[in-house]
Amino acid sequence: MTNDIQALKTEITGQIGGAKDLKALDDVRVNVLGKKGRITDLMKTLGGMDPEERKTKGQALNALKDEIAALIKRQESALKKQELDGRLATETIDISLSPRPEVMGHIHPISQTIEELTAIFADMGFSVAEGPDIEDDFHNFTALNFPPGHPAREMQDTFFLPDDPEEQGEYAKKLLRTHTSAVQIRHMQGNKPPHKIICFGRTYRSDYDMTHTPMFHQMEGLVIDKATHMGHLKGCLMDFVRAYFGIDDLPVRFRPSFFPFVEPGAEVDIGCSRKEGGLRLGGNKDGSVDGWMEILGCGMVHPKVLMNCGLDPDEYQGFAFGMGIERMAMLKYGIPDLRTFYESDLRWLRHYGFSPLERPNNATGVKA
Repeated sequence: MTNDIQALKTEITGQIGGAKDLKALDDVRVNVLGKKGRITDLMKTLGGMDPEERKTKGQALNALKDEIAALIKRQESALKKQELDGRLATETIDISLSPRPEVMGHIHPISQTIEELTAIFADMGFSVAEGPDIEDDFHNFTALNFPPGHPAREMQDTFFLPDDPEEQGEYAKKLLRTHTSAVQIRHMQGNKPPHKIICFGRTYRSDYDMTHTPMFHQMEGLVIDKATHMGHLKGCLMDFVRAYFGIDDLPVRFRPSFFPFVEPGAEVDIGCSRKEGGLRLGGNKDGSVDGWMEILGCGMVHPKVLMNCGLDPDEYQGFAFGMGIERMAMLKYGIPDLRTFYESDLRWLRHYGFSPLERPNNATGVKA
C-alpha cells in the first residue's frame, strides 16, 4: 500500500508540474480530488478494511490528499503570477493618443489663477505658507491690530463658531477666518526672519451678491527683513500686475488707504478704459487712460503687528499685500459674476475652464 501511494504521489506531482495553465491544473485537481477522483476512490475503499488497516491506510491517504492539495495551490499561485506578468508585458496603453474631447476634464479658473500667481511670485523668490480655515480671535483679529469695536468682529459680518465652555482666553473664540492674513501671523510666530511668503486659501464673510460670496479665495504676500521699504513694495507689485495681465506698460498707481495691520496703507489701481465697447485693461489703444480699477490692497506692516509676533519694529520692517483670487480671474478672463464660480455648472466650466494639456503655466508662460 505504501509503495502504491508513493507511486501515485510521484505520478500526480508530475501532472501538477506539467500543467501549463490554470485550466490544465484544474483538470488535474478534478481528476485527483474530485468526487470521482483517484484519491477520492481510494478513500472509499477504507470502509471494507479491518480497523487497524483502515487506520494506517486512512492516515496515509489523508496525508497524500493534503500534500497534493498544497502542491495544486502552490502551482495555481505560480500560474496566476505568470499570467499576470504576461498581461503586463503585452497589454500597453499609448499615452500619446489625444483624449476624446467629450470626456476631457477642465481646470477650474480658481485653480488656474492660483498656479499663475504662484509661478509669478516664485520667480521673485517667494515661498508658499499655509494655515487653518478655522482660526481664533487672536490670530484673525488681535494680532493684526483690529480694535475690539471693529465691524469685522460683529456676528453679521463674520462666521463665529459656538463657544467652548472649557476654553478661556484670547484663543478660545473660534471663527471661520475672514482673511489669510492669519497665516502671516502664524508664519512669523513659528519662523525666524527674514520672511518672504505668499499664502492662498478659502476665506469666509457674510456677503452674497455679484462680487461677493460667503466663501471666496484670497492670496496674500509678506516680506519682512531689516532693509525692505515702500519702494520695494511698489516695484514688486508693479512687476506682478504687469506679468499677470501680460501688459508690459500697464499703468499702475498707489492710492493712500487705511488697513489696521499696515501703516502706511495703499490701494493698488490699474489703468483702464470703458470708452471703446467695454472694459479695456491698460487704457485706450493710443495709450491714454480714462479710468482706474482697484485690484488689491497693500502697505508697510504695522509696528504693532510686528510686536505681536515677537519682532522688534526698530530692527525689522517689511510689507504685505492681499487680493481676491476670484477677482483676479474675473478681470483677466472676463467672468462677469462671482457667484458662478460655485454653481457647479459644467457648461460654465467648459467655457471658462482650461485644458489640462494646454493651460498657461510656469513652463509655457502665464499670458493667456
